[in-house]
Amino acid sequence: MTPLLSARALTKQYGGRNGCRNVSFDLYPGEVLCIVGESGSGKTTLLNALALKTAADGGSLHYTATHGDRLDLLALSEPRRRLLMRTEWGFVQQNPRDGLRSGVSAGANIGEPLMAVGARHYGEIRHAATQWMERVELDASRIDEFPSAFSGGMQQRLQIARNLVTSPRLVFMDEPTAGLDVSVQARLLDLLRTLTSTLHLSVLIVTHDIGVARLLAHRLMVMQAGAVVEAGLTDQVLDDPQHPYTQTLVSSVLPV
Repeated sequence: MTPLLSARALTKQYGGRNGCRNVSFDLYPGEVLCIVGESGSGKTTLLNALALKTAADGGSLHYTATHGDRLDLLALSEPRRRLLMRTEWGFVQQNPRDGLRSGVSAGANIGEPLMAVGARHYGEIRHAATQWMERVELDASRIDEFPSAFSGGMQQRLQIARNLVTSPRLVFMDEPTAGLDVSVQARLLDLLRTLTSTLHLSVLIVTHDIGVARLLAHRLMVMQAGAVVEAGLTDQVLDDPQHPYTQTLVSSVLPV
């Protein structure tokens, strides 16, 4: 099977300091890959470099587009990058307010990405928005309310709907459950697990929470000081960690 996304020796520096260095992996269609590490480990820097939000300083990054074209992402033009973000990619921000437009309704937040890819029929756009509100377990009767009227967990669901309405193939997620109450987090994780499975999504998710990785990810990469120190199948890494840092990370969260 051809990888959807491939990175080789990907490196990003800030002021001579490595944000991430020499990161290599393959992500396959329908696979959820979790990047785990403490604050400052480089996981968000890596995610932003992979999503082309920041320019990498070295290495290579390739993506297999819908029609089989193998794209060199580090040489991609800005218009083509924007097209990818509108069509084949999604990006779920840690703070949903950063991923939503506060001045428009919930329905408009979901409908706008459809308009960006050519949808013009108001009734069809509103119907799709209604369906997606229901799909992420939001009350569709609130379609005309603004994001500020929703709780933090509901805003995150709304942001997820906004990202998935165009049927992307690859979704980047930056700490999507951070800052939420435990009960709200559990429901959101259950929703994400259902959506990734039923939609056959490929997902790159960053988290400091081992529990999130355990529940969602097929494979795991553990980062420390900008480097991947361990990688493998999620259960394998978490049940039998080999690197001392991974052992510390797992034992500090999971009961022995």
